[in-house]
Amino acid sequence: MIRRGWRALWPSWVDRNLRIILVGRTSMSVARAIAGVVAVLYLAAEGFSALEIGVLFLVVTLVSALMSTTVGLLSDRVGRKPFLVAVPLLAAAAAVVFSFERAPALLFVFGALGSFGRGAGAGGGTVGPYQPAEAAMVAEGVPRSARPAAFGRLAFTSTLGALVGGLLAGLARTHPHMSLAGATAAYRPAFLAAAVLAGAAGIVALWLHEPARDPVPDPVPDPVRDAAHEPAHDPAVTAAPHPRREGLVWPRRSWPALWRLSTTNAVNGMGMGMVAPFLSYWLARRYGASPGTIGLLFAMVNAGTLASTLAAAGIARRLGTVRAIVGVRAIGGLLMIPMVLAPTFWLAGAVFFVRMLAQRVGLPLRQSFTQDVAHPDERASVAALSNLPAQGTMAGGQVLAGYLFDEVGLAAPFELAAVFQVANAVLYGVLFGWAKPRVPAKTHAPVDPDAPVDPVDPRRVGLEAPASPPSRSPAAT
Repeated sequence: MIRRGWRALWPSWVDRNLRIILVGRTSMSVARAIAGVVAVLYLAAEGFSALEIGVLFLVVTLVSALMSTTVGLLSDRVGRKPFLVAVPLLAAAAAVVFSFERAPALLFVFGALGSFGRGAGAGGGTVGPYQPAEAAMVAEGVPRSARPAAFGRLAFTSTLGALVGGLLAGLARTHPHMSLAGATAAYRPAFLAAAVLAGAAGIVALWLHEPARDPVPDPVPDPVRDAAHEPAHDPAVTAAPHPRREGLVWPRRSWPALWRLSTTNAVNGMGMGMVAPFLSYWLARRYGASPGTIGLLFAMVNAGTLASTLAAAGIARRLGTVRAIVGVRAIGGLLMIPMVLAPTFWLAGAVFFVRMLAQRVGLPLRQSFTQDVAHPDERASVAALSNLPAQGTMAGGQVLAGYLFDEVGLAAPFELAAVFQVANAVLYGVLFGWAKPRVPAKTHAPVDPDAPVDPVDPRRVGLEAPASPPSRSPAAT
């Protein structure tokens, strides 16, 4: 029984690379969760207004968008590993600067390089410029049918790391009426802890093994394999070098999926920009909560939502991937209203907990679905470019939220964000379809491997599973 339980947790497709990625993601998530709690509070303690913080986060978002796009385009050409090493080391350097410096110019520059202000403390490790390379490497290392479960484990380790990071945010020992120098000293232990953990994530990635990406001709088309746009998951095939085209090439074969993903992400980015970077700030101003109390809330939320990430694959099998994504996004948007209207800190925290339960289900499904609809040679590019419009709208949302906090009220940014998130859920269903997954009739028609992947064609994107031999279960997305 113990052996069966272990195999369920670590099935055969969890290889060495995936284990290393999970360890690195856990460490990086701890670091980002610490920064997600304390960075905005530190800036406020240093005298930044909400609008000025919003402008700083605008710079962070734009630089992060540039880095993420570069990582996505280059990692499809030169490999994933260099970026899984370099980006966490940049975040470590940024945390060291925040530990000792108060100069606004330095905080702007290194806050942007470290992506401080991206994500919230209750799971800030789920975002970052390295994510396109990470997602592509995970997708390439597991069979297509196991991809939702693999991304569920990635989200699980991210949540686990964020749990620890929330508790470590209490290293910031603040008190009322601190001087500017006193604020730097009070927050220094938390930033140094984030620096050590982000650096560890970059160092552990040195042990990743990635085949050389030398230019090779396209493989001979196989009708069954190409119907799902997936190579057969065979260890010999997996270990073979990946084809590579010279230079940066627009992912034209994935364009029908890319414009749909970009459109929905742009709407979602506007809402998230108003909420995620300011969550700690809102809790501190609305309820007078300290960094330790906010970190404790985030840790409790992360502890209670750990299992929801692993349940994502089963929910997708029952409802269909698109239906599940639409449902959890709509729930997340609607729950934002009672959260901001809650009269006490812990009542708001309870609503936030339920909201995060839904959000944690949706994250691995969105990542897996994005990889499914992308052409195998363009996965990292699609992961990066599909999020690029979201970076722009998120940047605008952050500045708007800062203005609303200063001039309108503490609830206004969250109420407006709820509207954007519900609209995003509806748009996602419209563009990608609402149908539950079905097993289509077996087809032997050849598929052009260079043809664009059209997400409205279920056979090509996994909304319906490809035909399988009778002895195997159809793959669910």
